[in-house]
Amino acid sequence: MNSFAIKYIALLSLILAHVSCKKKSEISFPETLNRDLVAINYAKGFSIEKCASGITIIKVFSPWPGAEDGFTYALVPKELKIVSYPNKKDFDAIINVPVERIIATSTTHIPALENLGVIDKLVGFPDTRYISSEVTRKKIDKGKITDLGNNESINTEMAINLNPDLIIGFSINNQNKAYETLQRSNIALVYNGDWTEETPLGKAEWIKFFAPFFSLEEKAEDIFKTTESNYLAAKDLAMKATNKPTVLSGALYKDVWYLPGGKSWAASFINDANADYLWSDTDATGSLSLSVESVLAKAGNASFWVSPSQFIAYNELDEASRHYSQFKAYKEKKVYTFANTKGATGGLLFYELGPARPDLILKDLIYIFHPELLPGHQLFFFKPLQ
Repeated sequence: MNSFAIKYIALLSLILAHVSCKKKSEISFPETLNRDLVAINYAKGFSIEKCASGITIIKVFSPWPGAEDGFTYALVPKELKIVSYPNKKDFDAIINVPVERIIATSTTHIPALENLGVIDKLVGFPDTRYISSEVTRKKIDKGKITDLGNNESINTEMAINLNPDLIIGFSINNQNKAYETLQRSNIALVYNGDWTEETPLGKAEWIKFFAPFFSLEEKAEDIFKTTESNYLAAKDLAMKATNKPTVLSGALYKDVWYLPGGKSWAASFINDANADYLWSDTDATGSLSLSVESVLAKAGNASFWVSPSQFIAYNELDEASRHYSQFKAYKEKKVYTFANTKGATGGLLFYELGPARPDLILKDLIYIFHPELLPGHQLFFFKPLQ
């Protein structure tokens, strides 16, 4: 083979390689075919689809309770070159991933970012005093995370100056004017609805929602599988208990006793700990509003009382209402609270870390209701009233 032929073949190879790369990286957006649904086994508030090109489609069905419409987001790997956007209007945000700078808005987002190893990407947060994690608090103290004020009225100028790739939003409705301002500034905003989930593992599975923004899907899957395994093992252990104690929850607020509905996240823990939550037969996924008389009639002899609102001591119960001392759980000092497990600045660790670690919550309750099943367990979230 002469030198000209060798050069011709080499040039042809380069051209073919270039065409091949171009075809691989230049795509029309998004593909309507070749989508695989990622397995989401417990969470009901979101779905993830993976396209053949590497584009990820995330749909959020329940950004807040009672939401009439959901949101759809497209996550496009930075190395892809999009040549057309025929359906761009079908997406509430298009985000190039992996993202490098984010703003989060709920403390429930913090454990997911830490567990995925991307907390360094967090540049802003509204009202940082509520963050309890020691790891993240150190970054706040060093000025690496900017306090953006209140979530309902984020300092939009400060947020825009942080130049985030993404804001992970938390809202109770679609009336957040600050979010609207940030979106008009071409900042991608994605709603997270982890707090609307009704089951312990459903909330924990939202780590899979965070992962695609950082191209860490496999890591999220491994983290969740460990949490799931630990939770189910603890639940199986609880079923070995020979007794099933009755349980009361909640407390009075302005003469109304608020307690978890039977289909709520909180009720699921009590049931999975093999205890008899006295309102488990109700269909409410949120809270029930009852009179103190009806609660006393039904739960006056309950063996345990967990989560008595903000109270952390028996003398606080005495000062708040004379009715509390009438309950058997009060008399026998079997009242347990998570309200005295706080971070350095007063944030409640239960609300921040609890959704990500339902296995720890469940083990606490198993130890409280059935101490013989977990000898030596150290209570993490729940503690006896002082």
